[in-house]
Formats: sequence, C-alpha cells, structure tokens
Amino acid sequence: MSRRFLKEEHEIFRRSLRKFLEKNASPNYEKWEQDKLVSRDFWEKMGDNGFLCPWVDEKYGGVNADFGYSVVINEELERIGSGLVGINNHNDIVVPYLNSFGSEEQKERWLPRCLNGDAITAIAMTEPGSGSDLAGIRTTAKRDGDYYIVNGAKTFITSGVHADLVVLVCRTDPAAQPAHKGISLLVVEDGTAGFTKSKQLSKLGQHCSDTAELVFEDAIVPVSNLLGEEGKGFYYLMEKLQQERLLVAVGAVAVSERMFEITKDYVKQRTAFGKSISQFQNTQFKLAEMATELQIARVFVDDLIENHMQKKDVVTQVSMAKWWVTDLTKKIASQCLQLHGGYGYMEEYEIARRFRDVQATSIYAGTNEIMKSIIAKKLEL
Repeated sequence: MSRRFLKEEHEIFRRSLRKFLEKNASPNYEKWEQDKLVSRDFWEKMGDNGFLCPWVDEKYGGVNADFGYSVVINEELERIGSGLVGINNHNDIVVPYLNSFGSEEQKERWLPRCLNGDAITAIAMTEPGSGSDLAGIRTTAKRDGDYYIVNGAKTFITSGVHADLVVLVCRTDPAAQPAHKGISLLVVEDGTAGFTKSKQLSKLGQHCSDTAELVFEDAIVPVSNLLGEEGKGFYYLMEKLQQERLLVAVGAVAVSERMFEITKDYVKQRTAFGKSISQFQNTQFKLAEMATELQIARVFVDDLIENHMQKKDVVTQVSMAKWWVTDLTKKIASQCLQLHGGYGYMEEYEIARRFRDVQATSIYAGTNEIMKSIIAKKLEL
C-alpha cells in the first residue's frame, strides 16, 4: 500500500539502514540476547552511519530529518528484534526532551554525543511504588546552593545499565498543590556522586534491552542540569507523550507484520496429512483475519503519523492506537505461535522470541488501561 508521508529519499534511507542492520545487528542479536545487553560498539556504529537522531539540527550534528525517518528506523529495528527498543527510546523519546527544553549550552554539550553514540540516554519516570501515575512520584531534588540533592529510586528503566545521561523525573517542590506542579526534569550524568545503577532486571522478554533499577542517595546534581524550568516537568512530559505512544503503535504494527510474514512462510512449508497446512481452511481463515486487521492497523497508524508530522493534536487517537494495536499485536503473536504448532514453543524459532517480546507493549508508555481512561476523559465521561 502507498504510504503518503514516505518519499523516495525515505526508502533509500530504509534500504541503507536494512543493509547496515543485516550486517551489524542480525549476526550479533542472539549474543546480545544472551548478554542481556546491546554492545556499545553497535551504538557507535549506528552513530557513525547517521542512524541516531537524524532529526536533530545540523549545528549539533544532525540533518534536520523529518519524522518519517524516525518511523523508518523504528520499523527496521523492530524487524531485527524488539530488544533494540532502547535505540528507539534514545532517538525519539529521550533526546527530544534535551532538544526541546535544553538551554543552548546544554544542547551543545549533550546533543553531539547523543548523535555519535558516545552518550546513551534513558528517561527515569517509573518508581517501585508509582507507575502510570506520574503525579505520584516520590523521588525528591532539594536545592542546596548550586546543586540539587536527589533522593529516591527508579525502576524498569530502559537502557538503565548503559545510560550516560538520565532524564530524571523528580519532585522539586513536595508541597506544591496540585502535586504535579512540583515536578521537574533533571539530567543526571553517569558517575554523579550518589547515583547508582543498582540492579539489572531480568525480564520475560526483550532480553537485550538492558533494563535497570536506579538509586539516588544524596546524589549531587548541578543546578545547571535542570532541564527547562523548575516545576514544569509534568507539562513537558505531557507534551512528549503523544510521540512516545505513537512510536509504540508504529513498532507494534511493524512487529505484527513480521510475525505474520514468518508465519505465512512457515505454513506454506509445513505439511500435515499429505499437504501444506496453508491449504487447510482454518489456516487460511486465520491468516485472512490477521491480514485484514493488520491492514486496518496500518492505515490507522499511518494516518496518525501524517497528523503528527503536521503537528496536530491527536492525543485521543494516539491513545486509541496505542491500546488497540498493542492488544492486536499480542493476539497475532498468540495466533502465529499456534500456527507453528509445537515448533512455535521452541526457542530456535523466531516466533517464540516475538511472542515473549510483545507482551510488554501493552504496559510501557502508559498501560492500555490508562489509554482507555484518557479516551474516556476526552469523551467527557
């Protein structure tokens, strides 16, 4: 199908990226899964080839690429494996905070390193006792002269092990009412006194996406690392969540298409009762249903991409896409695994890994239940 927002230059970029990933990611992916970590060497190669944050302004090392390039990168990384989500997180979720709300001095200091792979970023929102309720965070940052003294803990932090720069969501005014007005964003650099990457978490899936707990015990962060204005952190987060959730939907469609593709190939090759299982009516109906739902998802998400690129407010529709497409992805994963039969349960088959990896999509970037609450609120219910 035609995708209006993608031009010939996007497809040239896609071919270049796919060739790069086939050479540098595919042969190493299994090892990264075992190591529970994507090598820093790969990040640096991504940077050297212009695949990290190409949308950034030329003065900081980018090429002012439009969001279509971000979509292409997201889709191609998903074709390799969802464990590369940390790169998408860096490219289009974390670094945009630095670019949009950072001072000129901060951008000159951090953005070039984010583009060349020298600095890997993470955003620290979730806490052991606070997930989707951002206004309920407890990590505090108390001003003391030219520094903030930070105390608290964060969990489920993507790229938490590798992170050189952490955008920390913290409470700078515990007495603020309503509570969200006391939230600010601080950039905490690796090596900061009192900042510890305490534990790498063992997950059900997305094994090579390093995920960690972060601990702050009287961590000393310079006031110059405040991102934007004090007390505006919650509003900055709300401004960026549309893109974050849209990217989850983009990735969910991409991985669903990949699962459909490998399953269609498998049922054509696998035989039972003297014929290909693709010739059985149940198989045909299941694939026909999946193909139809995928077409619906693709059209819906592509329309949202176009609207987002035109800077339209599509928070409600993105919330719809985030929950519906990720639920669809989990459904497709289950059906594709079933069509693989016993081999679907074997680790040597890609569908097993894909089945595990997609389970998180309905949880991160705001649970699907939170998405439905947002939609209900927009419906004035």
